[in-house]
Amino acid sequence: MTNSPHITEAESEVMKLLWQKEPLTAIEIISKLKDQMDWSDQTVKTFLNRLHKKNAIRFEKSGRNYLYYPLVSYDEYVKAANRSFLDRIYNGAVGMLFAKFLEEEKLSESEIDQLQQLLEKKKRGGS
Repeated sequence: MTNSPHITEAESEVMKLLWQKEPLTAIEIISKLKDQMDWSDQTVKTFLNRLHKKNAIRFEKSGRNYLYYPLVSYDEYVKAANRSFLDRIYNGAVGMLFAKFLEEEKLSESEIDQLQQLLEKKKRGGS
């Protein structure tokens, strides 16, 4: 999927379950989220409906149950969330994001080496 739908933080809780294991029945999703998030059955059903309308999930009827599958991969979700954050907070300026991050965070020698290798790869035109 090239244009990932916007998945809210709450909706991502449903998606996390589906990324861990698919398919899941509505009953399984409701049960897990009732325990984890203290959400009502109706709240979870609302999120399932929203995600379906956004084409983030699909379902199949299997007997008396509905089986839910993700249509958006975790990687696609992370890329879209990163882009949204970058645009919202840093007006799309990747350099400013990294500069602020590096100013604030302690990094080990190993982490610095990894970052240098990534930057060198980017400089040479690698992905």
